Amino acid sequence: MYNNSKRLIILDADGTTIDAYSAIDKTFSRHGMEIGDEERFQKRRRLFKYLGGLKEFPSNLKKQIGKQSRKQLIATLTEVYREEAKLYPGIADLVRSLIAAPDIAVGLVTRNMTNEPEETLRLLFRRHGIDLDALDFFAHIPLHLEKMQEFRAIRERLDINPARAYIAGDEHKDYLAAIGSGMHPFMVSYGFESYKRLIKKFLVPEEIISRSPEELCGRVRHAMGLTDSA
Repeated sequence: MYNNSKRLIILDADGTTIDAYSAIDKTFSRHGMEIGDEERFQKRRRLFKYLGGLKEFPSNLKKQIGKQSRKQLIATLTEVYREEAKLYPGIADLVRSLIAAPDIAVGLVTRNMTNEPEETLRLLFRRHGIDLDALDFFAHIPLHLEKMQEFRAIRERLDINPARAYIAGDEHKDYLAAIGSGMHPFMVSYGFESYKRLIKKFLVPEEIISRSPEELCGRVRHAMGLTDSA
C-alpha cells in the first residue's frame, strides 16, 4: 500500500519549537504594552493572546488601533524573531538528529504572523545552526486554511503510512488535526495552551502531553529510535 517505509514527524513552530511567548512579550514591551504573565497568556483564546487580558486589553487596544500601529508592531515582532527569539532548550539538537536520520522525514509548519514568515524562521533557525533547506518540507499555513488538510497533504505527498506519522504541537487544534489526519500527536503544555486547559477544556489525554521541552525531546527520541543527543 505504501512504497515509503520512512517515519514522518511534523513539528509546529511557535510554542512547540520556538519560545513565542518571550518574543511576543519583548515586542509588546518595546511598544509600551503588556501581554500579562505566561500563565494568563496560555488561557486566552488566540485573538486575545495579542491584545492582552482584561487588565491589559484597554490600553493595548488603543495602541493597536490603526494600520500604521499594527504595521509597526509586526515590524518589531519580525525583528525580534529574526535577531533574538530562541528555540526551546534541546530543540535544536533534536531537529539536527531528526534531519540526520535517513529513515525519518521531518519538517516544520507555521502560522507565524511576522513579515515574510518563511524568511523570518529561516533566519531564526540559522542562528541555532539549522538550515531549513535540510528539512523534507517547510510550510506556512494561512489562518484561513485548516491544519488538518495541510497535515494530510504533507503525509500523502511523501507517501507515508499514517501509522508511522507524528505531529508535535502546542494547541488543541494541533491535536484535533493530528487525529483527523490519522496521525499520532505529541502535545506540549509549555506553549500557547496550558496543561490544565488542554486536559480539562479540550480533553487531550494527559499521557501524550509533555510539560517541558526536555520531556518532548525525550518522547520524540524514544518514539523515533534516536538514542544520541548530537
